[in-house]
Amino acid sequence: MPTEARLLRLLTWLSPAFPVGSFGFSHGLETAIREGAVSDVRSLTGWIAPLLERGSAWTDAVLVKAAWTAVTAEDHVALDEIAELGEALAPSLERHRETMAQGEAFLKAVAAWNPPPLIRAPYPVALGAAAGAACLPLQPALTAWLHAFASNLVSVAVRAVPLGQSDALQVLAGLEPVILRTAVRAAAATLDDLGSASLVSDIAAMRHETLDGRLFGS
Repeated sequence: MPTEARLLRLLTWLSPAFPVGSFGFSHGLETAIREGAVSDVRSLTGWIAPLLERGSAWTDAVLVKAAWTAVTAEDHVALDEIAELGEALAPSLERHRETMAQGEAFLKAVAAWNPPPLIRAPYPVALGAAAGAACLPLQPALTAWLHAFASNLVSVAVRAVPLGQSDALQVLAGLEPVILRTAVRAAAATLDDLGSASLVSDIAAMRHETLDGRLFGS
C-alpha cells in the first residue's frame, strides 16, 4: 500500500467522524472540570500530558503495539490474551464501558476494510489489531492514536469548561512533543512496560459515576 494510502487509512479510522462515539466520553475529565481542577490551558495541558506519558493513554499505546505485533505475527492466541488483559486493566466501571463500547463500535465500522480477527476487544486492542491486519506502520499508528486521545479530551474541555478554540489549539500544540515522545517509547515497549501512575485521573473517573447532571458517559 502506498504511503499516502496508509496515511489516509489512519486519518479515516481516527477521525472524530469515525463512528466509535468518542465524543460521548470524557475519561473522567468532566469530574475534574466540575471540581475546578481543570479550568484553563495550563491545567488542561497538565491533566492530559501525564496521561500520555505515564497514565491510561500510555497503557493504551502499549496495548496498541502488542495487538499490532500479535496480528503481524499471525498469533491469534496472543491477540485474544491481549484483549482480555486490556479489558481487565480498566480501573472503573465507566472506563470499562468506555473502552469496550468504542472497541465494539470500531470493530463494526472497520469491517468495511480488512477486519482484524477479533469479535470483542478494548478500543486500543481493536485499533492495533486493525492496523496490523492492514499492514499499517506501527509508529504512525501510535502517533495517530495518541493524538486522537488528546484531541478528544481537548474537545471535552471546549464543551465543558468551556474553553475557546484558540486556547484548545494552544493545548494541542503544546502536547505535540509529548505525543511524539510517547509514540517512540510505545513502539519499543512490551507488555512488561504496562503500568500507569495517574491515580487522580482514575479516581476522577470513579467519582464520575455518581456525578449529578453529567454531560458525558465517563
